Amino acid sequence: MFLYPAPRATTYFSLPTLARGEKNNLGKPRRGDSNYVATFINDDESKDSMINKKAFQEMREQMEKFDSLREQLIIQSRTVLKSSKQAIYAAHRGDMKEADKLLEEAKSTIKKNDVLVKKDVHLANVGAYSEGLEEYTEASCYVHYLKTGQIPTPKELGVDADTYLPALSDVIGELVRKAINSAIQGDYDKALAIKFIAGELYEELMLFDWRNSPARKKFDAIKYGLEKLEDLALKIKFKK
Repeated sequence: MFLYPAPRATTYFSLPTLARGEKNNLGKPRRGDSNYVATFINDDESKDSMINKKAFQEMREQMEKFDSLREQLIIQSRTVLKSSKQAIYAAHRGDMKEADKLLEEAKSTIKKNDVLVKKDVHLANVGAYSEGLEEYTEASCYVHYLKTGQIPTPKELGVDADTYLPALSDVIGELVRKAINSAIQGDYDKALAIKFIAGELYEELMLFDWRNSPARKKFDAIKYGLEKLEDLALKIKFKK
């Protein structure tokens, strides 16, 4: 036979009812009052944060700084692009003095761009920056050829191969245009000389493995220009 202890008597205590906004003996607002919620939030904020808010603030500042530099770089790169294109047009018109002036303006702006890129190397990946530099390289090669009969090297222009080679592909397009205009004006020797150097450039570019790079499309377009030069040379031969 099991004997169970008699249940103890339970004494119930009633807490005094506090008026809304009235504090209890601990100095805290009662539950349900609006002040209770506010106090709970403030108490929670007083605890140590689980994240480093300073680190997030620094990241925001870095991104804002990058965006500011990027906008400035884009604006300046557009100036480089515009001046370089105008230099090519001036060279086609035979205004070499104006072409040189425009190239100097573009070169001066490129130096400003380089200062920005040194502040953040990621700026070198901005499309407008590389496009402007490539257009400047194309214009410089074309103008230099018209003045000297030679194509400048990447080292002479202060650019790398990634900028130089695609620009050189575009130069051939400008040379084709110049050859046609020269033939129209009766300067057949110049037209044939351009055909010769365009062929040499194409032979050198063929030795590169372009794969599926953006420069591949420009390289593939060269052959259409060379076909025009071949037809032009044939017509000149018949005229002579």
